[in-house]
Amino acid sequence: MSPLPTPSQTVGPFYGCALPSPDGHRVAPAGHPQAITVHGYVRDGAGSPVPDALLEFWQPAPDGSRGGAPGSLRRDPATGGHAGRDGVTFTGFGRVATDADGHYVLHTLPPGGVPYLSVCVFARGLLHHLFTRAYLTGGQVAEPWLAALPAERRATLLTRPEGAGVHRFDIRLQGEKETVFLAFD
Repeated sequence: MSPLPTPSQTVGPFYGCALPSPDGHRVAPAGHPQAITVHGYVRDGAGSPVPDALLEFWQPAPDGSRGGAPGSLRRDPATGGHAGRDGVTFTGFGRVATDADGHYVLHTLPPGGVPYLSVCVFARGLLHHLFTRAYLTGGQVAEPWLAALPAERRATLLTRPEGAGVHRFDIRLQGEKETVFLAFD
């Protein structure tokens, strides 16, 4: 008799002292002229805010390179404590917690070579984290799989411009207007 796999644990609880990092929302170097802001709300199936979600954002640099750089989770070699970003280097990675209203904010640079930011969602009650994309194109996307989605489903992957360099991207975990989540094999 072979042992059966054990069920997954739900994601969390999140420990505020370890997972969110100082300046995790600031992927773009401070004062960079091409910096953009992506913000929105994470909501559950009933439309209520999820105040303890954690979002990870992954993206290439504006030149399309994907090498990244140390910074987001960098440790101080002398103390072993969290050193954070150096404020100059683009890392391509951000980790952002939602506030009491389910709101998050990310400051980054436009991704090169792709029209989207990759998003990984961790939240209470999830057995596995969820993957999605935030397309920054204002609806003009040339990806066949995206074009094949019904318009109302496709809209859940598109950011809404809110002024120069500001994009809104809300995430709905289930129910009406549920965000399209991706499965990777």
